[in-house]
Amino acid sequence: MAAGVRGLGLAFDAILTSPLVRAAETAAIVAEALRNQPVPRELAALEPGVAPVETVRALRAFARHEHVAIVGHEPGLSGVVALLLTGSPDGLRLVLKKGGLVALEVRDPGRGRAATLHCMLTPRQLRRLGR
Repeated sequence: MAAGVRGLGLAFDAILTSPLVRAAETAAIVAEALRNQPVPRELAALEPGVAPVETVRALRAFARHEHVAIVGHEPGLSGVVALLLTGSPDGLRLVLKKGGLVALEVRDPGRGRAATLHCMLTPRQLRRLGR
């Protein structure tokens, strides 16, 4: 799947991860597969159970970065995506698969309805792109 992300030509200024082991391992795999990427940084607001509003608030600190990768957990991540797209963590029903990718353009990470969805890819689609 990481090869599929590489095939999309993505590069990141920051890679943020939940402190939980599996998420940190996934972030490290992505950084290694994409080569010359920043070392993943843990962000407590990406832990399971943190309200999407709090996660978005914590992401403001990374607004100076143009391209940020986030590795976290469900249902929190889909709530963050919904909040950024619609202004409400319940404003959009998403099913994010483990190992999937959502690419957003976020104009103001401190508030809702500040994002545009560029793509949402499943792990299967990423694996196909990586071939």
